[in-house]
Formats: sequence, C-alpha cells, structure tokens
Amino acid sequence: MAASVRVLGVDPGLTRCGVGVVDIAHRTPSLVHVEVLRSDADEPIEQRLLRIARGVESAIDVHRPDAIALERVFAQANLRSVMGVAQISGIVLRAAAERQIPISLLTPTEVKAAVTGYGAADKRQVGEMVRRLLRLDAAPKPADAADALAIAIAEGWRARVPTGAAAAATSTPAQRAWAAAEAAAKSGRPRR
Repeated sequence: MAASVRVLGVDPGLTRCGVGVVDIAHRTPSLVHVEVLRSDADEPIEQRLLRIARGVESAIDVHRPDAIALERVFAQANLRSVMGVAQISGIVLRAAAERQIPISLLTPTEVKAAVTGYGAADKRQVGEMVRRLLRLDAAPKPADAADALAIAIAEGWRARVPTGAAAAATSTPAQRAWAAAEAAAKSGRPRR
C-alpha cells in the first residue's frame, strides 16, 4: 500500500462545480486545493460546459491525482438541474479516461457516511467534519467546495480502509462506519 494517495473530488454542477484535492497519508487527509468553478446561466450551454471542462482539466493537470471521485447523479424533481449535473459528470468521466486516471462514482449517502459516520447528515454537518478532518479554521464555502473535499476524502479512505483487527486498531470512527456500510452492502444485509 502506498504511503499516501492524492484524490481529486468533484461535486458536479453546471452553475457551481466543486473541485477539491486532498492527500491521504496514514489515514489522515490534508488539503491540497479547493475551488468552485462557475458558469453563468445566461451563457450558451456549450460555453458553460467548455468553461467547467477547462477548469476541471486544469485542476487534474496541475495536481496530478492518483484517483478521481465524482458524486453520482441521483434523481431530482428539477430536470434541468439533473441534466446539468449529468453533462458535467460526462466531462469529468471523459477527462479521467483521457488521462487514464481511475475514477469512482460515489452516492451522496456514501460520502456522508464516510466523513460523518451518518448517511443522512446535512450539508452543515458535512462541512464541519471536512473542517475538522482537514484541520481548517472554517468550513470551506460555498457548500460545493466542502462537498468536493468530502468526496475526495471518502474515496481516499475507501481505497485505503483496513480490514479485520487492523481496522479496529487504526481506523477512525468514520472509517469504521464506512467499512461496516460497505460490508453490509456487499452481503445484502441491512446495516444496524
């Protein structure tokens, strides 16, 4: 197992797209970079997609992550919002494939469970845990920034979660909750 891993997390959105990069060493995340890429709703869609694509690709090329994690699109009542998220997700997937960087899709529930130990945590709770985990003075703002960092942390831990006795001795409570949720999902039994 490598001593550290660099993960780039993306909270996809057409108006605001969070991009966060963390290094995970010995199960401890540290902040490398965070930004929120923006596009204006008045711009033509192709220009909005190009603006976000260039920002994501620049972050990938500058920070050279070992892995990329992307929040999985989920159903919403607002079709326009879902379409924008799906379009940005496609851009990120293509950028990862072009650079041959492994990419994972994580649901919001998986990310929340990983960083807070509770899959139904609210945005404030996620932001506060990101602040604590990264030892920051304040939670990253806006929420898209904190969410991108949470996605990166979750993926970094997921790829490095110890099992068995080593898990009990060296994992954080959030990592143990993540490992239990993954084991329950794989076995098909509900988590208690």
